[in-house]
Amino acid sequence: MAEIGSATFQMTRDMVSHWGWFLTFGIVLALLGVAAMIRSFAATVGSMLFFGWLLIFAGAIEFIDSFMVGHWSGFFLHLLAAVLFLLTGILFLARPLISAEVATFMMSLFFLAGGLYEVAASLWFHLQGWGWHVFSGLISMVLGGMLLAQWPLTGLWAIGLFIGIDLFMSGISWMAMAIGLRKM
Repeated sequence: MAEIGSATFQMTRDMVSHWGWFLTFGIVLALLGVAAMIRSFAATVGSMLFFGWLLIFAGAIEFIDSFMVGHWSGFFLHLLAAVLFLLTGILFLARPLISAEVATFMMSLFFLAGGLYEVAASLWFHLQGWGWHVFSGLISMVLGGMLLAQWPLTGLWAIGLFIGIDLFMSGISWMAMAIGLRKM
């Protein structure tokens, strides 16, 4: 039994006895992450196509939902959302490279603005560990600046690289959990 904050988690016997499946899942995720990092361009294009299909699916659901809400003012809001989802999804499918460039541009602005806020708030409030928050904010600003400095070229690989890093780190965490289960 592990306690985190106020939550208590209990590992079941099934989890402990099947630790190998968790390890296998972690290895597969880590390998997919390495592949995505190596082939970041293909991972970027693939993620834009996947996201485009998700938006089209969401647009179809929203379109159906607009008729299910009945004859009230929410009908037009749902219909507008459906049209926006569908158009954006079609654009992502028709132009995945341009979509990736725009998404990377927005991501770089998010890193810059979020980092600036984190630095300013940390310096203003001086809470416990404020220096680490300043450091984290500066790193975010540097990442945003690096993405923006080489934009639009970063739009061709950055998203795939970030997805690869995330998959790799998720795989490592699943492997760590599996090893911990094995020791139980």
